[in-house]
Amino acid sequence: MKQSRRQFLSASALSVAPLILGSAGVRKLLAADDKPQQSVHIFSKHLQWLDYKGMAETAAEVGFDGVDLTVRPRGHVLPERAVDDLPKAVEAVKKAGIKVMMMTTAITDPQDPLTEPILKTASRLGVRYYRTGYYRYDRAKSVPATLDEIRPRLRDLAAMNAHYGIAASYQNHAGDGYVGAPLWDLQSLLKDINPRWFGCQYDIRHATVEGGTSWPTTLRLLAPHINTLVAKDFLWAQRDGKWRTENCPLGQGMVDFPKYFSMLDDQKIAVPFSLHLEYSLGGAEHGARELTISKQQATTIIRKDLITLKAWLNKRSL
Repeated sequence: MKQSRRQFLSASALSVAPLILGSAGVRKLLAADDKPQQSVHIFSKHLQWLDYKGMAETAAEVGFDGVDLTVRPRGHVLPERAVDDLPKAVEAVKKAGIKVMMMTTAITDPQDPLTEPILKTASRLGVRYYRTGYYRYDRAKSVPATLDEIRPRLRDLAAMNAHYGIAASYQNHAGDGYVGAPLWDLQSLLKDINPRWFGCQYDIRHATVEGGTSWPTTLRLLAPHINTLVAKDFLWAQRDGKWRTENCPLGQGMVDFPKYFSMLDDQKIAVPFSLHLEYSLGGAEHGARELTISKQQATTIIRKDLITLKAWLNKRSL
């Protein structure tokens, strides 16, 4: 990827004219080089204003390869209803011609009575990866003590995952108190666990927020454990005299995507992407059940980021 940041992000030109494309046009674009494509899945949090059928058909219409299904409190599938409702959601997605190979959960404890039924059901339905919930640092304890308490949970979850043939992905989330935000701590938790059954969902947006220009080091550190990826972008902005992060469309923020994709190539990382859209989207950015914009407006915005990401993936050397 011997090109400038400006040249790389100019691939976003592909995300302006093709906005009028339907799913067939998007998929034609994706197959332009006849190369095997890295799959991209819509984080279904952004489609929670739709039922299973509407969610599935919209994701397929926009051009996604699949759905990263929310199976958590206030998600598309409620954890306590997963045994009955997860098959319905997956079937709706399959009928739309795409797939559910990823899901996002709140699972953190192998002893929770909901954990095993969710994983057993998801595995039977062909789901390959699930994002876990988050762990937090206990301010009454030292950092090492908190990590020591978490390790047995990850070990036991990995054993359960191996039994059911499904892999966990822990997302690095920016913010004070999140285990995994610095990424060094996450590597220390994962280093002795088989990455086939418990890995990292590397989020470049959060890694850049926390790591500034040092995120390439953490990517190399976590590379052996990365089994899924998140795509999103952000800017630092001053509001009311304070600097805050503001999410934005792909390629319009501070994430160094040319460097990022170059490193993914160097590390031979080609795993599924979950696309997150956490900037203004009529409430869909927050998982709203009703939108303040039209469906056409929402899907146009979503398609723009999808095409931008897919255009970048088509440039990969893998």
